Amino acid sequence: MRVACIQMRSGTDPDRNAEDFQRLVAEAAGANARYVQTPEMTGLVQKDRAALMRAVRPESDDRVFAAAARQAKEHDIWLHVGSTPILREDGKVANRAALFAPDGTRAATYDKIHMFDVDLENGESWRESAIYAPGDMLVTRKMDDTTLGLAICYDLRFPHLFRDQALAGGAILTAPAAFTRQTGQAHWHVLLRSRAIENGAFVIAAAQGGLHEDGRETYGHSLVVDPWGAIIAEKDDDEPGIIVADIDLSAPAAARARIPNLQNARSYVHENKINEAAQ
Repeated sequence: MRVACIQMRSGTDPDRNAEDFQRLVAEAAGANARYVQTPEMTGLVQKDRAALMRAVRPESDDRVFAAAARQAKEHDIWLHVGSTPILREDGKVANRAALFAPDGTRAATYDKIHMFDVDLENGESWRESAIYAPGDMLVTRKMDDTTLGLAICYDLRFPHLFRDQALAGGAILTAPAAFTRQTGQAHWHVLLRSRAIENGAFVIAAAQGGLHEDGRETYGHSLVVDPWGAIIAEKDDDEPGIIVADIDLSAPAAARARIPNLQNARSYVHENKINEAAQ
């Protein structure tokens, strides 16, 4: 299967972001990609809460999701919107991914579970939970002859989510992201390679990159990692564009046969908890 990552530098204008998204999807489809992934916050990068609330729309009226359905059908591809902000019925905002099938139907949606609430050493402070409502559902979906697991950005730091996807049959795991430059330089490659190695799965991660209109700076370096942990494609910068890779769908099963840790795992109890219960 030929796969593609779209790297973007989304800004505060949803219409312009949607135009950039469609142009890059068409470029990836022109490179004969069967599966195309876009980054987290494809449709809007806006850290100002009031401005975001003025721009965000319900799923039925979202520009990116509507365009994705059309382009998936037009290009006969699986199109994975890494995420975009969606106004929920309760008035809260979801950081929502969607997978569109080659017939244009929506095959899956996933709301980011883990919220990025952190104070960084360089003075940056992020409180994702102040704007977004977390999801609570693990999502995997069949895609042609394989199974895809959906995750978003900060989810990457929670290995059990990816392990549960792998145990549910996930052979391609995903982590579309808007990683900050500081954390990306330190951890992006090692985290993605670790999730691939420990699960014997491909990991595909389209990224935002560069200095955005709202002032944040993201790392870029979209990656495709194979089940043995090798990087087989990388956008080695923070500029918008695409990367493509041809992946062997038999590779996850081969890697899991060589290192059968998924089937060798055992349950255990915590000694201290037993002692505490006995006291």
